[in-house]
Amino acid sequence: MTNTTREAAADARPVDYIGIDMAKARFEWGVHGVRSTHSATNEPAGFEALLADLRGRRVGLIVIEATGGLEHALASLLLQLGLPVAVVNPRAAREFARSMGHLAKTDAIDALALAHYAHTLAHKANQAGVRLAPTPAHLDSLQVMVLRRKQLIDMRTAELNRRGGAMRVLRESIEAVIKTLNEQLDALDKDIGTHLDEHFNELDQHFESIKGVGPNTCAAVIAFMPELGQISNARAAKLAGLAPLNNDSGNSRGKRSIWGGRKLVRCALYMATLSAVRFNPVIKIFYERLLAAGKPKKAALTACSHKLLRILNAMARTGQPWNQELHGLTA
Repeated sequence: MTNTTREAAADARPVDYIGIDMAKARFEWGVHGVRSTHSATNEPAGFEALLADLRGRRVGLIVIEATGGLEHALASLLLQLGLPVAVVNPRAAREFARSMGHLAKTDAIDALALAHYAHTLAHKANQAGVRLAPTPAHLDSLQVMVLRRKQLIDMRTAELNRRGGAMRVLRESIEAVIKTLNEQLDALDKDIGTHLDEHFNELDQHFESIKGVGPNTCAAVIAFMPELGQISNARAAKLAGLAPLNNDSGNSRGKRSIWGGRKLVRCALYMATLSAVRFNPVIKIFYERLLAAGKPKKAALTACSHKLLRILNAMARTGQPWNQELHGLTA
């Protein structure tokens, strides 16, 4: 058989769509249109079992449900091998499963529902944002550090809340934990700063030149909005969860609200906005104009976060530092 004949035979294979349901100890995978599923341990040996099953298949798309980072190692391996991968929001995956009649929930059912979801996503007319792109190692490291920082902040907040109502006998223990967490945060902030200087120095300096945008906001945006500068403002707003979504039906016009998106980025921008509406002339004027027009404060702050994101997107696209006169024209 010639090479041309072999290639033609390979192209004649059916396209398979794979769904993978992740858990801490094991993961389950299924193929769209096949009733049976397979299970393996969530470790390199289990990954090899999956790869053995994928060999010889013509893979159209692999959908993995995001599971608190448990999916990261497997998704990275599949991307390195050149396979098409999509990591999807668990809520979106579950809503799709219910809409397709998968009302019960087991690992096998979830895997088959995700395989069905893979088939649907692969046939979307607009493929923007469907497939996961390989993450450079330096960006991957920054994401891990920013996520760890958020974990430490959450733990410190929990301890501070406990301290308020704690008995004296427990207060010393709580104070010791808070002190340790503060030390860990200080060390991690230095590591994040060093990493930004080494790999994202110019972009970080441009972003930090905006009054109200500090190092933590820069780190979160650079880590989890790597698309900035390459996408439209509308797409950036949707990714960050800052795009007002319609809620209309017939003649009824519901109140638009933001929903979904990358929560860590949205929260970082919101905290920056609280400072920017006080100290950044461009954002402050925009905020006051919205309030004067009757906008509720929360809606005005969200609009300012949206504007701040558009400014960051423009700066990443042009490579230019903060220019008050230029950005003051973008309302």
